[in-house]
Amino acid sequence: MAHVCIHWFRKGLRLHDNPALIAALKDCKELYPVFIMDPNLHSSEVGISRWRFLIGALKDLDSSLRKLNSRLFVLRGKPEEVFPKLFSKWKVTKLTYEYDTEPYSLSRDEKVTSLAKETGIDVIYKISHTLYNIERIIEENDGKPPLTYKRLQAIVAKLGPPEKPIPAPTLDDMKDVKTPCSEKDEKKYGIPTLEEFGLDSTSLGEELFPGGEQEALRRLDEHMKKTGWVCSFEKPQTSPNSLNPSTTVLSPYVTFGCLSARTFWWRLTEVYRGKKHSDPPVSLHGQLLWREFFYTCSLGIPNFNKMKGNTVCTQVDWDTNQDYLAAWREARTGFPFIDAIMTQLRQEGWIHHLARHAVACFLTRGDLWISWEEGQKVFEELLLDGDWALNAGNWQWLSASAFFHQFFRVYSPIAFGKKTDKNGDYIKKYLPLLKKFPPQYIYEPWKAPRSVQQAAGCIVGKDYPHPIVQHEQVSKKNVQRMKEAYARRSTASSESPIKKQGEKRKSLSVVDMLQKKARKE
Repeated sequence: MAHVCIHWFRKGLRLHDNPALIAALKDCKELYPVFIMDPNLHSSEVGISRWRFLIGALKDLDSSLRKLNSRLFVLRGKPEEVFPKLFSKWKVTKLTYEYDTEPYSLSRDEKVTSLAKETGIDVIYKISHTLYNIERIIEENDGKPPLTYKRLQAIVAKLGPPEKPIPAPTLDDMKDVKTPCSEKDEKKYGIPTLEEFGLDSTSLGEELFPGGEQEALRRLDEHMKKTGWVCSFEKPQTSPNSLNPSTTVLSPYVTFGCLSARTFWWRLTEVYRGKKHSDPPVSLHGQLLWREFFYTCSLGIPNFNKMKGNTVCTQVDWDTNQDYLAAWREARTGFPFIDAIMTQLRQEGWIHHLARHAVACFLTRGDLWISWEEGQKVFEELLLDGDWALNAGNWQWLSASAFFHQFFRVYSPIAFGKKTDKNGDYIKKYLPLLKKFPPQYIYEPWKAPRSVQQAAGCIVGKDYPHPIVQHEQVSKKNVQRMKEAYARRSTASSESPIKKQGEKRKSLSVVDMLQKKARKE
């Protein structure tokens, strides 16, 4: 039977390594590639840089599909309301999509799949957003997500290397497939502009990371040519405040699925072959396995993006302070290193992972004692690579709420940046107001004599804020508060009722193990 098929693009905004798209083309006479602007995902809470990246990715995808005599149909609305109309209008007999493990995506896909099956439509989904089948990793770990990177490594070593990526469809694959499209459809299903969503594109700076599969593959090729750099790459040795990125910045492309994680993995394997190279967790392969680690946790741990109801997350009595939160979000903390990072984030949609460490620690356990959930929301809005699982996992890690338990290690908002940028060139780039301060004061402008401030054309307290906290004092106090939260967690664990016979061990016991380890240290 020749099918009329919808391939539903969500993430996976690419033609290469797209097994669900290839499945759509099998026994297909008509193909409708669809993307739906879902109000639950594509709302005003998404920052303008992310919107720009998404629209760029959709334009690129549409352009690639047109080279195959097809096109992208962009619709707006809730998928469960949009699809029944399309099923009927286009007389659809098959629906394909890439599997997504986010809680919202799973419930959305369940609704759409049952609607499709009610009307006799075949539904096929394929796994290609992650290196492995995440559910298989959990199965291999006795039905629980591995809570340490080493445990994840042991499981994937047993599973063997990830599947090899498959090539993009060709004109030959499309020779018997049509995409019916009228001139009216051009307007009706066209790619939206930023202005359509009421966003002012004049406020945007230069687009440093344009969205789309072609750009992703170009950047991948560029990096893979630097074989020495790729082989010696160690993430902790890269700089948080270099003027140009010291890492690949391929993460936004992997997040939106413009670049397949498996393609990235196997291209690295080719570069590594026969050469001495760094290893996980610090290598580039290691970075892809960190992604897999947090994806696995996010699927296996309920309420993963919240503190309450999250079994691996320490319950902390975070403060609610809207003034502090706004100062952090708007780069008004009075600590130039922190404010420069938050300015770069807002302007460019990307910051180095160690810069993320610095501002996350500052917001939570280091200085402001504000919940990691608040930081998670800001990153989700502003980061081009804001990925639900990685964002939640990293915020728990950096706030020492889960996975990482050395809460007594606090990033200094002054000394940390100096390690790699003594002159403060990074601060001067993102906070030009401070560019005339001499190096000895640029990280602590409030310590500069009044005459130095006047010569620099910036008076602290008038042109640039005083620090909102005294770091030395609050960080010591917060270490104590964290100690108390850990002690409460330990008490709660020891008072918990004995587990029922035959019940799987809860992941909380792994947290207990971490607690014991922390006490030993």
